[in-house]
Amino acid sequence: MKIAISAESTCDLLKEQIEENDIKIVPFTIILGDEVINDGPEAVDEIFDYFKKTKSLPKTSALNEEDYTKYFNSLLKDYDSVIHIALSSGLSSSYSHAVSSAEKLENVYVIDSQNLSTGIGLLVLYAKSLAVKGLKPKEIVEKVEKRKSSVQASFVIDKLDFLHKGGRCNALALFGANLLKIHPQIIVSEGTMKPAKKYRGKMGKVVENYCADVLTEFNNADKSIGFITHTTATPEMVENAKKAMQEAGFENIYETIAGGTITAHCGENVLGILYFNDGGNV
Repeated sequence: MKIAISAESTCDLLKEQIEENDIKIVPFTIILGDEVINDGPEAVDEIFDYFKKTKSLPKTSALNEEDYTKYFNSLLKDYDSVIHIALSSGLSSSYSHAVSSAEKLENVYVIDSQNLSTGIGLLVLYAKSLAVKGLKPKEIVEKVEKRKSSVQASFVIDKLDFLHKGGRCNALALFGANLLKIHPQIIVSEGTMKPAKKYRGKMGKVVENYCADVLTEFNNADKSIGFITHTTATPEMVENAKKAMQEAGFENIYETIAGGTITAHCGENVLGILYFNDGGNV
């Protein structure tokens, strides 16, 4: 049985991972005033340029039900079934639109990732590994559903400008954070983005402390794979994150660029480490 493993561009996987694993990707769109572009790592610079020029945030646009129907039908021409892992329903309408479409089709399964970025990517690669082993679609869906709560996804943010513009922090919090050079951690919990710890200082040291805290708190990592995902980051930030994950024993560490979804919400110099926190016991 040929099974298509699918996700939106918000999974932020590397191009090589997508191609090597035959992952099917449907892009969100980014609206920059009168211009519409596809989501993806290529959109990051354009988003920052647009914000600097206009002081306005871009808008992200999910597919509607009709778009998903066309997309799923195109996959069903070459595959017996489709398993689509969607951006968290707590962050986007994409999941509900995909479900509405799948209900009218046969052999299309939609999973609410309850996550974003490479938190979704981890689930996508896991689903693909199960398909390669020959599991049936319903078995794959069941195992992915069970494992999605084990994804550790969090980021540390340099500045609050984008969060403020998006209504996620008030002017007083913005002023205080800039004055005190506070860099908040954002965690993905129950399908939404929530504030957690606060760090102070230069971002290189902030990343070092953030990684130490995450790896200590979520200390049952599946060390076969982990992601360092960022919008932009200095070489020091990336190197500190890699060092922390290497010292923790991760076997495969992938650096990826977050696409428009993370970027449009969080801004520049945002970096996170993401992995399964279940010891790989699945």
